[in-house]
Amino acid sequence: MLNLIGRSQALFTRDISAHEESLQEKVTTSRFLVIGGAGSIGQAVTKEIFKRNPKKLHVVDISENNLTELVRDIRSSSGYIGGDFQTFALDIGSVEYDAFFKADGQYDYVLNLSALKHVRSEKDPYTLMRMVDVNIFNTDKTLQQSIEKGIKKYFCVSTDKAANPVNMMGASKRIMEMFLMRRSEEIEISTARFANVAFSDGSLLHGFNQRLEKRQPIVAPNDIKRYFVTPQESGELCLMSCIFGENRDIFFPKLSERLHLITFADIAVKYLQQKGYEPYLCESEDEAREFFYKYPDDKKRWPCLFTGSDTTGEKDFEEFFTEHETLDMQRYANLGVIKNKPEYDTAKLLHFEQSIHEMKTRLVWSKEQVVKLFFEMIPDFSHKETGKYLDGKM
Repeated sequence: MLNLIGRSQALFTRDISAHEESLQEKVTTSRFLVIGGAGSIGQAVTKEIFKRNPKKLHVVDISENNLTELVRDIRSSSGYIGGDFQTFALDIGSVEYDAFFKADGQYDYVLNLSALKHVRSEKDPYTLMRMVDVNIFNTDKTLQQSIEKGIKKYFCVSTDKAANPVNMMGASKRIMEMFLMRRSEEIEISTARFANVAFSDGSLLHGFNQRLEKRQPIVAPNDIKRYFVTPQESGELCLMSCIFGENRDIFFPKLSERLHLITFADIAVKYLQQKGYEPYLCESEDEAREFFYKYPDDKKRWPCLFTGSDTTGEKDFEEFFTEHETLDMQRYANLGVIKNKPEYDTAKLLHFEQSIHEMKTRLVWSKEQVVKLFFEMIPDFSHKETGKYLDGKM
């Protein structure tokens, strides 16, 4: 996988090796709850914890099927641990989850990996409101519950798109970080911003696998460069931040713009070549779709449509921190740390909570209302509406 994303070496090998003894000791003697643990990042984090033999590891996710596969995967690779390992198919926004946490809640670390991560989720007001619920309010709720139970540490995953956000997904995570700062006065918190996770569920690269399986064209933008980490690297980064991060620390990978940025189209070409195909460049969606009807026996070429991006929410470049944030670049070899003070605007946070509550109580809201509220929270929010969305493309 590394060669597909333009790298030859795993990113965090030095840092993991240097801290493995301490990491092992802390995990072995601790109790963990992983929320959203059956998604791509959640599974990676769960596996990193599991292989270090925790005293207790409970995993919660809304997807029953993904939890089933997670258990099968762990049993087939790592086997068993002496501690308590269980999974629970629960929605963390539900009363059932609240009852579950109230009945137990005996954890040292709570890791929240749940999120609506797609830019496409901002296309309509209803999915957008669910994004607000999942990314912001469910986080704040589980934070409050952790405080009430005396949890030692709360980790929550953020995103590189929270740094100078241009889309609603990134902005929702930026607002989530504001809520984290407020709660950081009552509980120790750390988080992580990182790049695209290569071949994670629902990602464009994961879609490449689906397209080959279904004999369909591969479509990718050729003008957007992105950073990528592997699933294992995402798990390592989250666990390092959770275990070693000081209060309010945000961890991020030290990735080089010169060495590590790569376009989706470039990855598509490498991917196809690895599978034994050469890309056949098409000029339109129709041409790409018709390829398999015209050349049903072609075993050497695969139709590709590489185009420029013009959809709402696409950021021209990626960044993990802003010029106003304080960095610690010396602590780790390949991990950077953003240092934060407990700075937040209580009145703004209350206004946001009340405004969203009023919209949901009325059962009437528009996307424009939510976008306006986001601008009030983030005055320099660089959101630009183009009227085009990913669901309108192949």
